[in-house]
Amino acid sequence: MDDRHRYTRSRDMTTLSTSSTAAPDGSEDAPLTDGFHLVVDALKANDIDTIYGIVGIPITDLARVAQARGMRYIGFRQETSAGNAAAAAGFLTRRPGVCLTTSGPGFLNGLPALANATTNCFPMIQISGSSNRALVDLQRGDYQDLDQLNAARPFVKASYRVDRVEDIGLAIARAIRTAVSGRPGGVYLDIPGAVLGQAMDAAQGAESVWRVIDPAPRQLPAPEAVDRALDVLARARRPLIVLGKGAAYAQADAVIRDFIESTGIPFLPMSMAKGLLPDSHRQSAAAARSVAIARADAVLLVGARLNWLLGHGESPQWAADAKFVQVDIAASEFDSNQPIVAPLAGDIGSVMFALRDGLAARPITVPTEWTDELAERRARNDAKMTERRAENPHPMRFYNALGAIRSVLQANPDVYVVNEGANALDLARNVIDMELPRHRLDTGTWGVMGIGMGYAIAAAVETGRPVVAIEGDSAFGFSGMEIETICRYRLPVTVVILNNGGVYRGDEKPAGDSPAPTVLNAGARHELLAEAFGGKGYHVTTPAELRAALAHALASNGPSLIDCELDPSAGVESGHLASLNPTSAANRKPAVSAGG
Repeated sequence: MDDRHRYTRSRDMTTLSTSSTAAPDGSEDAPLTDGFHLVVDALKANDIDTIYGIVGIPITDLARVAQARGMRYIGFRQETSAGNAAAAAGFLTRRPGVCLTTSGPGFLNGLPALANATTNCFPMIQISGSSNRALVDLQRGDYQDLDQLNAARPFVKASYRVDRVEDIGLAIARAIRTAVSGRPGGVYLDIPGAVLGQAMDAAQGAESVWRVIDPAPRQLPAPEAVDRALDVLARARRPLIVLGKGAAYAQADAVIRDFIESTGIPFLPMSMAKGLLPDSHRQSAAAARSVAIARADAVLLVGARLNWLLGHGESPQWAADAKFVQVDIAASEFDSNQPIVAPLAGDIGSVMFALRDGLAARPITVPTEWTDELAERRARNDAKMTERRAENPHPMRFYNALGAIRSVLQANPDVYVVNEGANALDLARNVIDMELPRHRLDTGTWGVMGIGMGYAIAAAVETGRPVVAIEGDSAFGFSGMEIETICRYRLPVTVVILNNGGVYRGDEKPAGDSPAPTVLNAGARHELLAEAFGGKGYHVTTPAELRAALAHALASNGPSLIDCELDPSAGVESGHLASLNPTSAANRKPAVSAGG
């Protein structure tokens, strides 16, 4: 047994437990291990080499042991950000990202990120220490007394608790397989402090840990389902392929591209699928999204769901006669909003291989009228976007600021982009093209704010590549203290804050003496946060200054923050989701007549 993996109960070694075992000769010096070491052993046995978290009672020594055993431990300032980092790590690597939290409030702080990971289908495991079960279960008022196991259950794919040290290896194995198999998601693993401190025979402990074999086995579609889907697409006059973030997660890039190019079907990438095929690809319908959706008569959904992001597949956003073909590993997703005329149950890679191979017997030809229609609309919209980016108002507004960022990123296509906000998110998604897969991470299915710093940290840690986080000033506030984390670990992360001084915009007039509900500090100098912790800060007021600052920040390969001073009147209420934010009758503007 490796000495780093065990400890003995002797005077010259610090023990993490008072338990011991007897050697055959009766002496109490047999090698022991404990729950802390077994958790680390089990994670390492399954190629998990990074933990994101915050230390405290009762898991501080777990982080110490992990670091001593060669794992990376990235310590955060708030558990939600640590959880968001673990979720992003799961998306990027297809292995569960691991978040470590303390008990009680620490567990609760991590739970929103764990729920968000489940909603977005990212594999993630939150490991939390917990209080004495005998006291908690009788509600006797233990330290941070909370039934964490049951509190987590409604928000995760599965929730497990370890009650015996010898079950830690089993629990880690179950958590890993649950997180990545089928539809990926979040798993909560509860380990009471008493279990972490329990000792057991080191040899028996080693036997209790194992490597999970094929945790996400392939699931092949039925041949008749493939034939049915190809028949629907081949008969269509206006077929469309919608790529969701599940298609990016699958890492089946080559076969997806081969199928799209072999058929000639136009494709529409959802935001985190951008770059799966380059946005500059001739078949991309991203710049003709509205027409593509409104006119398509057959739609192949690959790693995308007909949820609110796609208008639930309903008319008038979609054609009333549109036929939907859907690829999903969870058959329960089919028919969740619209009839799925050709369901394809299986993992994305296996299904796309089957569809591509099926083209030999069932070729698909896309009518040129359809591709020409989309190409014409794309050219028209591209011209309008070019005009918008060329505008040069002062103070800056979103389009000319994003145009400056776009020009730098075009010269650095391998940079990972993290994006959140309202206007900052909506407009950056349209302005900034992606050329490489899994290089864009944003708010995803829930549209939740605060993912920015956690996602950016994970992208830098997991890939070693530069990251640019494009943030609205309001969104940045949810996780802004993680600037210290970025600086402490000297990560190649540049945060660009589009600062218009408000939630949506900063020019709302107050009803009384206090600031209006949407107004923040338009004069905030966010760049000083980076400087306070040893990073580089920039304050810019023009596109030229922004281009220069971003190029310099990327070249430095270190932590930077650029505060972009925008016009407080820049932006619209709720971004593209204004219809979801009801306006009070008192503030509703009179309707404008058609001739107005």
